Amino acid sequence: MDGKPFVDGLVLSHPEQMARLRRVCPEAVGAALVAGDPCFDRMLAARTHRDRFRRALGVRRGQRLVVLNSTWNPEGLFGSGDRDILPGLLPRLAAELPADEYRLAAVLHPNIWYGHGPGQVRAWLDEACRAGLTLIDPVRGWRQAVLAADAVVGDFGAVSYYAAALDVPVLMAADGRGRLDPETPLASFVRQAPRLDPHGPLRGQVERLLAAGYGRADAADGVTSVPGASANLLRRHFYRLMNLPEPVAPALLEPLPLPVYEPPRHTAPLRVRTRVDGVDVWIERSPVSPYGAPGDTHVAVHEDTRDAAALEVADLITRDGAPDDPRLGGWRRWVADVMRCYPQCGMAVFVTGPHLCAVRTREGALFRLSADTDTDSDTGADLDPAAYASSLYAWLSSGAQMPSAGVRLRVHAAGGVHPVWVEPVRPRPRSATEAR
Repeated sequence: MDGKPFVDGLVLSHPEQMARLRRVCPEAVGAALVAGDPCFDRMLAARTHRDRFRRALGVRRGQRLVVLNSTWNPEGLFGSGDRDILPGLLPRLAAELPADEYRLAAVLHPNIWYGHGPGQVRAWLDEACRAGLTLIDPVRGWRQAVLAADAVVGDFGAVSYYAAALDVPVLMAADGRGRLDPETPLASFVRQAPRLDPHGPLRGQVERLLAAGYGRADAADGVTSVPGASANLLRRHFYRLMNLPEPVAPALLEPLPLPVYEPPRHTAPLRVRTRVDGVDVWIERSPVSPYGAPGDTHVAVHEDTRDAAALEVADLITRDGAPDDPRLGGWRRWVADVMRCYPQCGMAVFVTGPHLCAVRTREGALFRLSADTDTDSDTGADLDPAAYASSLYAWLSSGAQMPSAGVRLRVHAAGGVHPVWVEPVRPRPRSATEAR
């Protein structure tokens, strides 16, 4: 105030910022210090937990996690007017990126949630959420999502820059229209990052980004000049301001917590494209209108779909739950109820675990499907069990006959080959009371 600093400490992360401060406000230089970036330091320390974060987000082996992020400026990805790209972009991404190959999550700046209200934000993104999008906690979960990501589609906000500094490929969807100081490292990164064409086909753009592996690990040099040292530097400064002796023990930052397990929920109808050759089944699932899907496809619909009419035309109807849930009368009763209520349905699928499901066909045959769960093997299956059921549906629809001992299908999806065991389930013998 009155030309003098009114703060005791102005914390900067890099000498480059000190040089710019000296040019624009030399009076503040005396109160400034370079003490690094504790946010980035927490992310650096948590890099070894990447696989844990991916599992918590429900990313299966072979899937690629695409994180979309937006800052809160009107020129950001979730902006206003003609720049309001993200709400329309997300449903298209969900439709174009196969569900078993990609996992989608969105990180929105807290001010977006505060400014519009959580109800309005969720209403705008409801279609994408029903197609499998997860909205990440903007305060406690965004760092873990960035660490888990295979690619980031973002804007000129700090999240995109952090991702690039962690060597995650970034596709720039909104550059800020000159809001950044052109001399900053962030502005340089935004100018050089590959651009997203929001009006063109999206899948090819994402695949090219992943293939090119356009990371910017050198961006870390612009984030902080003292990586891993912020806790000690900041504590030293704070104790100096308080005129107190600094503790002898090292200063440590709070580690990033493991997020709550949140797998994707595909309650939107899925169009399933398949090809069968012997026991090999190729499968690709994506959200789409269930009405009139052409070609070698079938439609799989979750029982919790909002579009109840889609159940009337579904080839497969799925449900998740405990196999002996008393509310359902057990999985056998549920699949029988589905066949009675929906005459068009050819298979009812009850997902009973992360690698297990039970099915009933229209003809009354019962099967259990299971997959190799060897987590130490690169070939262990890790697909959504509903995808196993769709593979069996396609295999049976091709005219294949089920051997009495069952069959081992080879499901081609998510960049791998996944062995799935199909075991016939014998009907339970009726009791004497039921026989009478």
